[in-house]
Amino acid sequence: MGSIYKRSNTYWIQYYRHGKPHRESVKSKKEADAKRLLKKREGEIAEGKLPGIYFDRVRFDELAEDFLRDYRINQRKSLVRAERSAGHLKRTFEGFRVPEITSPKIETYIESRLDEGAANASINRELSALKRMLNLGARQTPPKVDRVPYIPMLKENNTRKGFFEYAEFVALRDALPDYLKGFVTFAYKTGWRKSEIAGLTWNQVDRGNGIVRLDPGETKNDDARTVYLDDELQGIFNRQWEQRKRNGILTPYVFPNDSGTDKIKSFRKTWIAACKGAKIGKRLFHDYRRTAVRNMVRSGIPENVAMKISGHKTRSVFDRYNIVNDTDSKLASQRQAQSTISTKKGLTQMLANPLFSIQFFGAEGQNRTADTGIFSPLLYRLSYLGVIWDK
Repeated sequence: MGSIYKRSNTYWIQYYRHGKPHRESVKSKKEADAKRLLKKREGEIAEGKLPGIYFDRVRFDELAEDFLRDYRINQRKSLVRAERSAGHLKRTFEGFRVPEITSPKIETYIESRLDEGAANASINRELSALKRMLNLGARQTPPKVDRVPYIPMLKENNTRKGFFEYAEFVALRDALPDYLKGFVTFAYKTGWRKSEIAGLTWNQVDRGNGIVRLDPGETKNDDARTVYLDDELQGIFNRQWEQRKRNGILTPYVFPNDSGTDKIKSFRKTWIAACKGAKIGKRLFHDYRRTAVRNMVRSGIPENVAMKISGHKTRSVFDRYNIVNDTDSKLASQRQAQSTISTKKGLTQMLANPLFSIQFFGAEGQNRTADTGIFSPLLYRLSYLGVIWDK
């Protein structure tokens, strides 16, 4: 049994867990508050739960550190993004005890971030980080979190619209310096990420068979990837191989920087100048990724194969890139019109054929041959040269 006692003007309670006494301040001068808290603690112990006092001792800062440690241990590639999210959360929740991280407090955080001009997608990444912190705390032994509050997520308009038409790609490629021409051509055709292309080394290339491989752990989603080079890309790789020794340095990278001493890192200013020179407006390198997916699907490559080439792991992300532009819509409309015309023309020719007839079956089941100018029965039979189709 537990007990209630006073220290100065404040009530305290004492209860037992696993035979050991635990004391806790009620932080109230009312005995009724002490009775309620004692009953609550004894109920938690009876249910096999840790008393709430344990969770009161855990603060947000500890959860955030556990969260980042999990990223470091598992060598997650998005560690920088996680650190950024934790930094934003820390400005609001630093010093908060676990029970104080409630849905209303989280909604206040969302409002403050929106007032700062943060995008919905950025805020959602931060909220996902907070949810991950709390879930990790709940899985600890003993747990550091007794319940994960409801965390509302914001609506995102994450449809990607930027892509290159072929003429735009050629104009930009020609406006870039020579060391980037092969780099962007490979991006345009495969949809690989900039970091994956920049880090590509010759030991990942089988020039004899025209194959490029990324091993597990070398991609964002840790999946292996294999690409077979077409004639144009094989020509580019052969030229890169012949030029790999520059300034007395044998570079391991397929697409080295302008001096040939290291891999390509940042070329933002060069990119902006090339876009301006090509007169194609402001574009993103990531537009190549969307373009490659769209072009592969247009050319009839099965979607699961296109996903393996570009490195898309989830269908939802792939769908965002496989966008439809005005040209696609116009082409679909033209094909639909041509199909309708062909169908009408074919039907007219069949009806004009003396060996073709339409037989209708009414509600009473009577059989009657229809005039070719009438085409509105519920049930009909088409016969052509002795072959019957039932509808």
